[in-house]
Amino acid sequence: MAAPDSIRFCPSCGRPIIHKEIEGQPRPYCVACDRVYFQDPKVAAAVLIEKEGKALLVKRANIPERGKWTLPAGFVDAGEDPQEAAQRECHEETGLHISIQSLLDVFSGKEHERGADIVILYRGRIESGALTAGDDAQQVAFFGPDELPPLAFDATRKSIQCWLHSLKMDKD
Repeated sequence: MAAPDSIRFCPSCGRPIIHKEIEGQPRPYCVACDRVYFQDPKVAAAVLIEKEGKALLVKRANIPERGKWTLPAGFVDAGEDPQEAAQRECHEETGLHISIQSLLDVFSGKEHERGADIVILYRGRIESGALTAGDDAQQVAFFGPDELPPLAFDATRKSIQCWLHSLKMDKD
């Protein structure tokens, strides 16, 4: 759904929308239908895949943050299980089929206009496929803790910190 400010006409009846304070916030409202339009958050799913002590990253081909690296990730489609979205996005971007092993973390906070409001981070394991950049990835590669490239997005940096913390815990 578009941002509340951009809704000008009711999607149901086509009449003009007003903005009315509802639950403490101005929200798009159709007087004719008596309907409030709540903006749903954008949700993304990311996957951390580790191999031989290195994390799989993809180099972004698109704006924003073009040329920087992130985890395989993307938006969850309406009605899609977030784990399936993480698997789908990983395959599209890396050529790898993965299984989800566990939930690692959930991050919130929109970083840019077209970004996710919520990012769900999973740990994944490679099942099959050949590592190859696809979809909106320029390159794909594994990086160790001491060889990380420039990272895109705060959620990526938080995810990598989560991974580095888990490596430290494994050593202790």
